[in-house]
Amino acid sequence: MEDLPATVIVGGFYGDEGKGKIIAHLALHDHPTVAARGGVGPNAGHTVEYNGKTFKLRMLPSTFLYERCRLLIGPGVLVNPKVFLEELKMTGTESRAGLDPQCSIIEEGHIQRDKADPHLSQIIKTTGTGIGPATEDRVKRIAKTAHQIDELKPYLVDVPLAVNQALDREENVIIEGTQGTFISLVHGTYPFVTSKDVTASATCADVGVGPRRVNDVIIVFKSFVTRVGAGPLDGEISEEEASKRGWSELATVTGRQRRAAPFDFALASRGVMLNSANQIALTKFDVLYPEVKGVRNFEEIPSKGKEFIEEIEHKTGAMVTLIGTGADSMAIIDRRREVSKTKVGATT
Repeated sequence: MEDLPATVIVGGFYGDEGKGKIIAHLALHDHPTVAARGGVGPNAGHTVEYNGKTFKLRMLPSTFLYERCRLLIGPGVLVNPKVFLEELKMTGTESRAGLDPQCSIIEEGHIQRDKADPHLSQIIKTTGTGIGPATEDRVKRIAKTAHQIDELKPYLVDVPLAVNQALDREENVIIEGTQGTFISLVHGTYPFVTSKDVTASATCADVGVGPRRVNDVIIVFKSFVTRVGAGPLDGEISEEEASKRGWSELATVTGRQRRAAPFDFALASRGVMLNSANQIALTKFDVLYPEVKGVRNFEEIPSKGKEFIEEIEHKTGAMVTLIGTGADSMAIIDRRREVSKTKVGATT
């Protein structure tokens, strides 16, 4: 891929695809000066593993590992002040983190309403983090915003201005999405969805970046599909079978068991279309093919693994440029330069 400023990273399935790992790798490898998080809010957990340490983030961008990267939260994101401030201390990033004054605030009452609502908690099976009620109050124009919260005032930043100024200077900017395409309020498996659209275009709007400023959209797919909570999951296997295959996982935010199914090529193709993705990051590849654990060279992938990647490219029309071969953020086969001049044609 050309080394141009703005890259958007989004989830391709139902969330839990491993976006945190991919974003952390990009931060350590590409050295962005600014990362801005869009998406919903603290109902999304991104896990970052590096040098034997594990970080679980719900508010800050996963680029925090690169110490010269400014960490911003766009005005379209719901913010829980407690979570935000705790993550600043955990990561030691108080001097380079900021959030927009127009971010809506999640209050304790929102969390209580979320958990007490039988439709949300028992039918939709939300995370119980107050997202739906806080969004409802924003729509009613009664939600508090970040500029009204005293402890947040030191961190207030005009995020759209900061991001666009960085792009004007031709700096490397990452726009971090949350959740997954198919729990989008607009494009997902309604009503079993989150409270807003989470595709690439919506994520850019969350941070105040127009479509002409985006150069690359990287869509993240896990090598198998997982989903937390209610809603359809084609090809779903039992918990017992998922455990046998090594696909048994717990959600980052709620700790709930993730449901599992084999990789869904049709869903992946639609995800690429909805996000205009031109690159694919494939995580947990070492779970399907244990012999590639820790591998950094594409040529070391067994023939069956290469056939799987080729099938994804053939059916989606996007290039698989990043392949996760372990939990650590650097356990990745990075093919971006190798395939930069290759064109992949999709078939329908």
